[in-house]
Amino acid sequence: MEQFLDILDLLNYSFPVYGREYTFGQILLVPFVALLGIWLVRKFGMVLLKRLTLLELDRDLILLSQRLYFIAAYFGLFLILLSLLQIPLTAFAFISGAVAIGVGFGAQNIINNFISGWILMWERPIRIGDFLEIGDVKGTVETINTRSTRIRRVDGVHLLVPNSQLLENTVVNWTLIDKLARGIVRVGVAYGSPVRKVEALIYQAAKEHQDIINNPEPLVIFEDFGDSSLIFDLYFWINAFGEKDLRRIKSDIRFRIDDLFNEAGIVIAFPQQDVHVDGRLELVSSKPVSE
Repeated sequence: MEQFLDILDLLNYSFPVYGREYTFGQILLVPFVALLGIWLVRKFGMVLLKRLTLLELDRDLILLSQRLYFIAAYFGLFLILLSLLQIPLTAFAFISGAVAIGVGFGAQNIINNFISGWILMWERPIRIGDFLEIGDVKGTVETINTRSTRIRRVDGVHLLVPNSQLLENTVVNWTLIDKLARGIVRVGVAYGSPVRKVEALIYQAAKEHQDIINNPEPLVIFEDFGDSSLIFDLYFWINAFGEKDLRRIKSDIRFRIDDLFNEAGIVIAFPQQDVHVDGRLELVSSKPVSE
């Protein structure tokens, strides 16, 4: 019993810190509450993520809700810790002003990317799962963080793009409104080929492919009289989730056009030139002339 009273006396022992009186109990309680609070915030964050996932909400909305929850929860935990330490928020007025000035001069890019990240999550010009084209880079958005966006390129390499670049530069979003993408397949046939038959076979190859949609319908254009071929272009629309789908369907169309042309006896042209020689040709013997 005496040991217990000694522990209570130790916990209730007070000492001054910057003009305020604190006890050992308060000093020990603050880290305990901080650790417990962080654990509870993360635990409820996982529960919230599971509930939102079961509701089958959009992934961008789930990410935004999760971020807002963590900001509100950690800010509430911060206020609780200040209350335990009996520190008013007004005590941070001067410090926060100085920090704001320092951050404004020294961390402009970080703040710019941070604000840009929230704009991306709120306005949603770019969403998780979108297929983007940024300059020479093409890839799928995997996640939008507060500072950068993680993109998986078509070759499997992960790319971290600062959020500000996605707002300040031109970005091609293949899947912003819908998944529709237009593809073009060009083929040249030899001169003298039946052009109407060629048109019908190219159109047949497009209609037979199950991934090509009928509205708008595929279109075959007799594009030009080329140097060595009659040029035809096939325009079609598909629901593509990236460049990989479009390239695969183009390959299927080319395989099918080649089969149909072979069956119909139509020759796919290749570069060639006709040489016309004016004058007389003479054969020159390669044998040496004997003396």
